[in-house]
Amino acid sequence: MADFAWPWMIVLLPLPWLLRRWLRPASPGQALHLPQPGVRLSQVADVRAGGMARGLLVLAWICLLIAAARPQWIGPPQAQQRSGRAVMLAVDLSGSMHTEDMQLAGKPVSRFGAVEAIAGDFIARRRGDEMGLILFGSQAFLVTPLTYDLSAVRAQLQGAAVGLAGTETAIGDAIAVAVKRLSALPEQARVLVLLTDGVNNAGSITPLEAARAAKAAGVRIYTIGIGATRMRVDGFFGSQVVNPSADLDARMLTTIATETGGQFFRATDSRQLADAYRAISALEPMPQRGPSLRPRHELFRWPLLAALMLLLLAIAPRRFARVVEPSA
Repeated sequence: MADFAWPWMIVLLPLPWLLRRWLRPASPGQALHLPQPGVRLSQVADVRAGGMARGLLVLAWICLLIAAARPQWIGPPQAQQRSGRAVMLAVDLSGSMHTEDMQLAGKPVSRFGAVEAIAGDFIARRRGDEMGLILFGSQAFLVTPLTYDLSAVRAQLQGAAVGLAGTETAIGDAIAVAVKRLSALPEQARVLVLLTDGVNNAGSITPLEAARAAKAAGVRIYTIGIGATRMRVDGFFGSQVVNPSADLDARMLTTIATETGGQFFRATDSRQLADAYRAISALEPMPQRGPSLRPRHELFRWPLLAALMLLLLAIAPRRFARVVEPSA
C-alpha cells in the first residue's frame, strides 16, 4: 500500500505562482543608447517555445513536492520476535583453551574450536534476544555490546583467537564487566552465560565478589565448565592418561550459578557442551509472537530523479539556443 509520510508538503504547490505574483520584475527601461542610427542589438531566439519550458518546470516542481512528501510503500504486517531478554556471553580465551581434548564430527579439536562451533549455533538460534560478547583471559573485554544483530556477535566470536586477551583467567573481571552492562536493563532481562576451563588466577575482582554483585543487580549467571576428564598424551616414558581439566574449579562455578539463580553445566565433550546450551535455551525460552510492525520502503528517489530530468529538459534548450540575426 502506498502512503506519504509528510503529505502536508502539498500545501507548497502554489508557492512559485505566489512568488511570481508578489515579486513582479521591474519594467524594462532604455539602458543603452547607440550613437549610430540604424544599428540594433541582435535578439536571442529560443529553440523551443517558452510555454513548453514553463510546463516542464511546473511538472518538475510537482515531482519535487511528491519527493518531499516522502512516498512510501507499506508492506504487510510482520510479527516481531522480541523477548525483552539480554544475554551476555563471556568466553574464556586463556592459553588452556588450546587443549585438543574435544571432538567434532569424529575429529579432535581444541576446546575453543568446539565452543566456536557450538556457541555460534546457540547465538544463531536466539532470535529475539539482545546479545553481547565478552572475551576474557588475563583481562576481560567487551567485544560486542548488546545488539539484536546476532550475525555480528557470531562473527566476533569466530574472529577471536586463544591468547588474544592473555594466557591467564580473570573470571571475576568478566562477570563484573557483564554486570555493568546488564544492570541498567529490566531485571527479567539480565542473563550471563559464562564458559571457562580453568580457575580464576588473574584480575582485580574475585569470582565470588563478582557473583554477589551480580545477585544484587539481578543478573542470572549460567556457568559452563569445559574440558575432558581423560586424555592420552605422549611423554618421554611413553603415552599416559592424564586429566586435562584438573585445574577446573567446578565448585566455584557451581557457587556462582547457585548464588545468582542460574545453573552450572559440566561439558566433558562436544555433545555435553551442546546439551548445556540447549538446556540454557530451555530455561530462558524464546518468545512466541511479539507486536506486529509494517515495514516501510522509501520511494522518494524516483520522483526526485524525474524532477531532475524535467529541469534538465527545461534548461537545456536555453543553454544551447542559437542567436538569430534580425533582418535589416
